Amino acid sequence: MKHELAGIAFDLDGTLYPNYRLFIRLAPFILKHGKFLWAMGKARTILRDKNPDGPFYDLQARIIADLLKEDPETVKEKLERLIYRGWEPLFRGIKPYAHVRETLEALRQRGFKLGLLSDFPPVKKLEHMGLGEGWDTVLCSEDSGRLKPDPLPFSTLAASLGLPPDRILYVGNSLNYDITGAQKAGMRTALIGSRWNKLFSFRVKTDFMFSDYRQLYHYVISF
Repeated sequence: MKHELAGIAFDLDGTLYPNYRLFIRLAPFILKHGKFLWAMGKARTILRDKNPDGPFYDLQARIIADLLKEDPETVKEKLERLIYRGWEPLFRGIKPYAHVRETLEALRQRGFKLGLLSDFPPVKKLEHMGLGEGWDTVLCSEDSGRLKPDPLPFSTLAASLGLPPDRILYVGNSLNYDITGAQKAGMRTALIGSRWNKLFSFRVKTDFMFSDYRQLYHYVISF
């Protein structure tokens, strides 16, 4: 028998705000650094598939360097400057989905612990979006040495919240990464819906699908 919910945790990108709002701002960067982004995406696919042991950021830089025939330390510096720090200012003024702020505040007032787990460093992004306050924990999966859907980042999230996984609802926008990973860790899941997600939701079953954060709030308090 499942226990009563005590914590609600969220993905960031595509979950608290629509992805297109960032993609519009990223267009000039993509045109200028497309090859580097391709190599980074390829490296992260390899890291997800193989889960090699070792410091995550060193492994990522080494794979990208091999793909681009560059020096790993140079790649590591470029990752920090162009991606990790370079993208953060783009979040200034990005509007969250409607009713996100009200929903988070209402959940806090109801006594739920709130967490966030993203595959990229989220703290500055949340601050730029005006969502930096009120979290019980904010984590980057990379710091665990694994990317979603590996269960380790989600288990780390549960430990940080001080809750067993089955008392946490994880909210995400990716069936393959968010929903699958959270389920592997023993969490309940909610998927923010899109036409694409609805089309392929038969592949991975989620506990709840919603398109409006007010629906999520009413689902949570129904337990």
